[in-house]
Amino acid sequence: MKVQDIRSIETKDLLVKVEEFKKELFSLRFQQATGQLENTARIKEVRKSIAKIKTVIRERELEK
Repeated sequence: MKVQDIRSIETKDLLVKVEEFKKELFSLRFQQATGQLENTARIKEVRKSIAKIKTVIRERELEK
């Protein structure tokens, strides 16, 4: 996800997205541990997406 896209989404929807990404990350890590994960780069993408979303949420908190 791009930061521009993230900024256009409401905060409560972003919190839902973070939870979805966390669940996906857990699943990916589990697959990696069992040797079933083929695209290991996806873990990095998901982690970066979570960080971007949390950054935007924090920026909004500081603006208030």
